[in-house]
Amino acid sequence: MKNSKQLNAIALDSEKTKDLIFKLNDLLANYQVFYTNVRGYHWNIKGDKFFELHIKFEELYNDLFTKIDDVAERIVTLGGTPDHNYSEYLKISEVQESGVVYDGFEAVNGIIDSFKKILERERTILEMSDEAGDEGTNSLMSDFITEQEKTVWMYSAYVNKSTNS
Repeated sequence: MKNSKQLNAIALDSEKTKDLIFKLNDLLANYQVFYTNVRGYHWNIKGDKFFELHIKFEELYNDLFTKIDDVAERIVTLGGTPDHNYSEYLKISEVQESGVVYDGFEAVNGIIDSFKKILERERTILEMSDEAGDEGTNSLMSDFITEQEKTVWMYSAYVNKSTNS
């Protein structure tokens, strides 16, 4: 059994938890920029698929909003402080601001690309949380990954792209 000074309030290794908090803040930044991009797609989409995409983008940004809160609350649960400045998100995030996008295929391709970056981070966090014995973070990432892989498949089918590329 570990010395209690090495464990945080939820009985996880404090050093491993610091690394997880850092990675979760990185994920949070990417989610925040992704969320804002999807809001923009929702507002600005035009063309013959407007009604279909407008609804799908709203569903997606509502889901991202929930996930952002889940990630931030997990950071707090682990004893950290979630970053909350957009200027900091832009420094950290690999997902870049999209600018105004009117074209549905361009928007969907942006979504697919953003999910790829998000999923890479979630898989890293999944491995780290497993190593740290952090079932809470592990479960959260596992659930996100399962759902998002299906979402990527569906968006890829819309633009007729293989998910194997």
